[in-house]
Amino acid sequence: MQTKQQKEVLVKDLADKLKNSKAVVFSDYKGLEVKDMTVLRRELRAEGVDLKVLKKTLINLALKDAGIEMDAKRLEGQVAVAVSSKDEVAAAKIIAKAAKANENLKIVGGILGTKELSKEEVDALAKLPSKEELLAKLVGTLNAPVSGFVNVLAGNMRGLVTALKAIADQKA
Repeated sequence: MQTKQQKEVLVKDLADKLKNSKAVVFSDYKGLEVKDMTVLRRELRAEGVDLKVLKKTLINLALKDAGIEMDAKRLEGQVAVAVSSKDEVAAAKIIAKAAKANENLKIVGGILGTKELSKEEVDALAKLPSKEELLAKLVGTLNAPVSGFVNVLAGNMRGLVTALKAIADQKA
């Protein structure tokens, strides 16, 4: 059993992470095997997401300290908190993928910024492309007119070269 001081440290740590987070995903892990939880933690850590398992009372205290109005006691099951400070969709994507592979893991809610999200909203967030994918699409979209313009200019040069070659072949 943890002492009051240890619990205060855990709450303060989670509150600090919640304040600096872009997104938080709450999941019910009841019945999840230790090896599956270890794999999930490893995948989340690789994307810069922290996974904490705390009692709902401690989660409520951390939420209150972070200035987020949400009642963790309404969440069903044993709750694990995945806090993502880098990418808004990373935690949701990884947990949704793991939940498909293991029926014992369920998404029960989340937070985006300071707004509470339902399970359905977290699932929708998980379906969004990652920040890197969106940036790649943006670069491709911005590059398309430039590359089209270059092809048009190159087409004129190719036409000129082809015409000059035809004239040279005729004279030869």
